[in-house]
Amino acid sequence: MKYLEKTVENFTAELASSAPTPGGGGAAALVGALGIALGNMVGELTVGKPKYAEYEGELRTLMAEASRIEKELLHLVDEDAEGFKPLAEAYGIPKDNPERARILEEATKNACVAPMAMIKACTRAMKIIERFKEIGSRLAVSDAGCAAVLCKSAMQAAALNVYINTKSMADREYAEELNDEVEELLNEYCDRADDIYDDVADELLDQ
Repeated sequence: MKYLEKTVENFTAELASSAPTPGGGGAAALVGALGIALGNMVGELTVGKPKYAEYEGELRTLMAEASRIEKELLHLVDEDAEGFKPLAEAYGIPKDNPERARILEEATKNACVAPMAMIKACTRAMKIIERFKEIGSRLAVSDAGCAAVLCKSAMQAAALNVYINTKSMADREYAEELNDEVEELLNEYCDRADDIYDDVADELLDQ
């Protein structure tokens, strides 16, 4: 059974268990999906309202893209687990096997694919959430702020799942390239998430 076919209670129970998957990567993908879904809620609560009629077309375009990102992130919950399997198997190869190092290196690089995809999906989500915050119903502005916080957390969690793999790579040039790419994305989009949160908090606290 795929993780997404499980109940929330069963998924979290497995997450809390000693099973190798789901782990931080799967949790990050799910949190990111929840974030962009919450962003989409802002759109749903805005479309059709005469007050926001001028943004109707843009909102529907944003909502369609948000739905695609949500599905992508949900798919990555299981994809992350699948990506970890070869790595777990590689660690089980006897150390005297001459192929062990090559197989382990390849599996380690492959284990970075899903969390990197999560980070990139969340950067796209952040741009959409940013716009929902700007043109969405003010009654749902807190949801836009929450969405940004969740996607930021998902990015940071996914980043740690990249770093734990790049740390052990023999190909240091490739590892540093990945690390640099992650840092660049985090620097930009975590700041954008913080700006969204601050704007929303200021709006809600403004008396």
